[in-house]
Amino acid sequence: MMVRFLRSGKWELVGIFVISAVAASLLAAFMWVALSNQFSTANLKLLSGIVLLLVSGAFGYWAAQRIGRRLDTLHLALKQVVNGNYEMRINGEGHSSFSEIYQEFNTLVQDMETKMKLLQRMGEEKILIESASNEAAVLEERKRLARDLHDTVSQQLFAIHMCASSLPKLSEANPPQAASVMNQLIDMSNLAQKQMRNFIAQLRPMELEGRTLQEALDKWFPDFCRQNQIQGMLEWRLRDQLSEAKEHQLFLIIQEAMANVVKHAKAQNCTLTLTENERQLVMMLIDDGAGFKADEVKSGSYGLSTMQERAQKLGGGADIVSKVGSGTRVKVTIPKIYKGEQET
Repeated sequence: MMVRFLRSGKWELVGIFVISAVAASLLAAFMWVALSNQFSTANLKLLSGIVLLLVSGAFGYWAAQRIGRRLDTLHLALKQVVNGNYEMRINGEGHSSFSEIYQEFNTLVQDMETKMKLLQRMGEEKILIESASNEAAVLEERKRLARDLHDTVSQQLFAIHMCASSLPKLSEANPPQAASVMNQLIDMSNLAQKQMRNFIAQLRPMELEGRTLQEALDKWFPDFCRQNQIQGMLEWRLRDQLSEAKEHQLFLIIQEAMANVVKHAKAQNCTLTLTENERQLVMMLIDDGAGFKADEVKSGSYGLSTMQERAQKLGGGADIVSKVGSGTRVKVTIPKIYKGEQET
């Protein structure tokens, strides 16, 4: 593509500069003849040189603008594709030196769109196949883990709580220290019990069972926020029905992101938004928690790797933006290319 551009663009520039040289020479010659009786030879040479510079500069500026506009068109089209607009095409009519480039660009984007549709369709099919084949095993494993958590962690936490409650008896020996230890242990036990309840709740069968994503979130999201003392707001702005695979992956991503809000962010408020544009589905979760520095977080922490993998199965991506003291924003985007059963 670049070689063809250089070849075609080279000859176009050569033609422009030849024309500018001829035009400048003819104009200079005309001025020489017309003004030969009024100016001296030295002045005529100076005027001719000025005319040559002005005409050449004007043609050079026009050529730069001409080529610059075409490069800007190509640059803007590339930015559209980078942002997920695989329907972008460039009309190359009237641009002889760029027509082949534009045509190859259109072919490339069309191939990318076709491959992205195939990738997303295969990803959805794989998700549904894995979900169907592993559903029984996953459900049984969740139940087993829930029982183990209840029989081990819950009893251990209860013992901690009992020990902490008995500490006031030690206050006779060292009242200030005993009171401090007692309060710390009670707080720790209460927090651990709340975390255990969250683990058990997450291991229950999928809330999507027999529901759409919107119906599941309308029930699950406020319950989760209430159990964890978080003021949550859910904004649903999707118009089209999602495929089963997209709903499944989005729900798991949201569960992971909300678990991070409780575990890491220590937030009091959060907003979950699901919206869309012509090209993408967008899930955004914003909290007002403690935030963190990106360079201080270990690779894979905050569930980013898990969310990224789930989004990538559908051709999308996930990223986290955070600042200490200013909360965290989780953004997941999924291209609207393959529409499942709606597409033939």
